[in-house]
Amino acid sequence: MTHLSIQNLVTQLASELLKKHWRLSTAESCTGGLVAATITELAGSSDWFERGYVTYSNSAKSEDIRVSPELIAQHGAVSDQVARAMAIGTKKSSHAEVALSITGIAGPTGGSIEKPVGTVCFAWVLANDAIYSETKLFTGNRQEVRQQACEFSLKRLLELLLIK
Repeated sequence: MTHLSIQNLVTQLASELLKKHWRLSTAESCTGGLVAATITELAGSSDWFERGYVTYSNSAKSEDIRVSPELIAQHGAVSDQVARAMAIGTKKSSHAEVALSITGIAGPTGGSIEKPVGTVCFAWVLANDAIYSETKLFTGNRQEVRQQACEFSLKRLLELLLIK
């Protein structure tokens, strides 16, 4: 996605959130704040972006957004279950009506047979507490995986807002 099209995506996302009078909070692990940075490139984002957590470590996930250490131990930080818990915890820990979370393995190391480099888990919670999650396998180097994860999270959130 080009810089112009990611800006268009964020502009559309802003429009939908503002129409609904909703604010967004994010929790990012492997993207390290890239989603929040992408959002805040848009002037006026403070009208609809509430906060962003970078919960890179497992302890940050537990301390900042209430992800159970037992859940992380049972499923691993990169899992659908933890992504869902991150999104739920983000919504509860902030003043936002909508939350998204990202946890994954950007590489070049850290992958396994079950969870290869490029595995990224996402979750989104909407104002009615409906939760959606998805796991994707991206290709490319570390920066490319992070960029694809950022764009995917925002694109899917926009799609969810348009159908809800």
